[in-house]
Amino acid sequence: MKKIVYTLLIASLMLTNQSCKNLLEETPISSVGAEYFNSQAGFEAGVKAAYSSLRDYYGREIGTNLTVFGTDTYTMGADGSYKYMNQYTTQFGSNVDILRDLWNNFYVAINTMNVLIDKANAGTVTGLTDANKNMRIAELRFLRAHHYFILVQNWGPVALTLTGNLEPKKDFTRASVKEVYAAITADLEASLAVLPNTTTDYGRATKGACEHLLARVYLTKATSEAAASDDYAKAATYAQNVTKNYGYALLSDFANVYNQANQINSEVIFAVQYTNDALTDIGPSGTGATVNGNQTHLFFGNEYDVQAGMKRDLANGRPWKRYMPTSYLLNVVFNPADRTKDSRYKKTFKDTWYTNNPGTFTNVFDNSKSKVTLAQGDTAIYIPGVEWTTAQRAAKPYQVLVPSLYKPNLFPVLNKFLDPLRQDVTAEWGNRDWFVMRLAETYLILAEANLKLGKMQEAADAINMVRVRAAWPGQQEAMKVSASSLTMEFIMEERERELLGEMFRWYDLKRWGILVDRVKKYNTDAAAGIQAFHNLRPIPQTQIDRTTGGASAFPQNPGY
Repeated sequence: MKKIVYTLLIASLMLTNQSCKNLLEETPISSVGAEYFNSQAGFEAGVKAAYSSLRDYYGREIGTNLTVFGTDTYTMGADGSYKYMNQYTTQFGSNVDILRDLWNNFYVAINTMNVLIDKANAGTVTGLTDANKNMRIAELRFLRAHHYFILVQNWGPVALTLTGNLEPKKDFTRASVKEVYAAITADLEASLAVLPNTTTDYGRATKGACEHLLARVYLTKATSEAAASDDYAKAATYAQNVTKNYGYALLSDFANVYNQANQINSEVIFAVQYTNDALTDIGPSGTGATVNGNQTHLFFGNEYDVQAGMKRDLANGRPWKRYMPTSYLLNVVFNPADRTKDSRYKKTFKDTWYTNNPGTFTNVFDNSKSKVTLAQGDTAIYIPGVEWTTAQRAAKPYQVLVPSLYKPNLFPVLNKFLDPLRQDVTAEWGNRDWFVMRLAETYLILAEANLKLGKMQEAADAINMVRVRAAWPGQQEAMKVSASSLTMEFIMEERERELLGEMFRWYDLKRWGILVDRVKKYNTDAAAGIQAFHNLRPIPQTQIDRTTGGASAFPQNPGY
């Protein structure tokens, strides 16, 4: 779908700005918008608009703040807004803009999906064949299930609407978690029967994507209020199907997964696409604001650009210094003792910066030396990832950033989202695709589900697919974990070694029931603030205010 992003976004603005988004502001969809859906061209544009709503969450500040911040592996860096989301202070309440925007944008999109599904089922769309109608309904139900899955994980009971609203509506209520999961699984299982194995229009939903999402949903549902005895079995079955039936394959080198020149590859199951054209970076859906594309390149960087021998450049990014890795992440998840066999520490974190601003400098952070003289292309900063003695550092002609010198503006940098193909050094919009689903996660889902089912050898076999791929040459056997030694704690750490920064951690900690304990233990900035009620987010106050009966009809989550 990369070739049609511009059309997709224009459709999103045209259809939802007047209509679906403003539903929550009590303005009905315009007759022009409703009539446009009745044409084949309008219907197809509406489906593309539904896909575009994924860009309101993935690769965006909304999504990463909700999933990276306030966990056991990342805390706050020196700069950036929303520190209270990491600290769990009272500022993290019902008027937080990114919570409001996610809620509104997803309900905008859900209503668009509902209207399209209703019209297709009613036969009011002219020129639409039965086969195409069924395919598009399946895609829309896949997307609707995805959106409700994000909503229920964040807020618990939420408004559940499965038909389109063309008139003002204020009588919303909160459906139970069980009801929401029932709708999600019904949508996905219905879609699975219709979606194709493959698509020539890259970016559309497929059977593989649907089964992967089903596996993820059932794994999460298994520890929710909607838990059923067969959830883990279903998660394992769907994950196994993805690994066996669709031709997906792990890349041979972990470092190539996020190779910007190879974004469409055998490991990617479903992706949200961005471009390097500022004209296409329009949104969020229905707002008319500028999105700035995939923003994640901004958030994980350190303050390299004011250090000796360095100035800001495209290769190293525009660092907002938002997320700083915790000691637990660097010393336990990526245990230094394992780095000689596991390549993922080296390939996940950037460790070397080369001089692009030559000269002699006295403003050095490395206290083993009083100045450095650096020529163009020399190493300017090196992060070994372990402690060096003062003498070891002093022997180097560059600055060495060791763990004892880490601070909120200087720390190891996650490199998988860096975007040197941006238009210029100030550009906030990035053109990396966001991988919503990739095969390594499928294997990790399969491993966890099988462990919960007591199938330890199957669990070990699945997790070892990921670990063997991550091994340094000659270390494949050393990387394998045996069935007898595999534990849930090991899986918890393995998920972060493989999926760090990919918008899973907060959801993982929550579904494992350890969010509060792990944050208190490993995130010193958050330890004093986090409480049990933070397993749910605050309902946006605007939703409560717009609902007939207010808080009595649409109550706030406890604690807020």
